[in-house]
Order: sequence, then structure tokens, then C-alpha cells
Amino acid sequence: MEAGQPGLEWRKSSYCTGANTTCVEVAMHGPTVLVRDSKQPEGPVLRFSSNEWRLFVRAVAAGEFS
Repeated sequence: MEAGQPGLEWRKSSYCTGANTTCVEVAMHGPTVLVRDSKQPEGPVLRFSSNEWRLFVRAVAAGEFS
């Protein structure tokens, strides 16, 4: 399933507001987490396993990328 196909529910963070905001969108496709640029919805999509995504989110919350 590609980024532009129906059936995917893409979500953005509630912190993502305004016309000039750089955001990513996330969708679940089975056990896979899909991530894309909100300004290029037909562009490339990154794919992560649910475990990879969980580890990434934990690292962000812990400030590992600050």
C-alpha cells in the first residue's frame, strides 16, 4: 500500500499547526508504521516495524536527540 492509496489513516501531531509548518504524518499498516512528509503526501514513505518505532519514540521522549 502506497502513501496516496485510500485506506490509510494518516495522523499529524497536534503541535503541527499553520501553513508554513514542517510536519510528518504517521499511519499504521498492520504491524508497520509509515511516515511521510505532510507537504509531499505523494512523496516517499519511510517504513518501520512497530518495535523500531516504539524505540524511536522512547528515545525522543528521553531527549536522546536534543
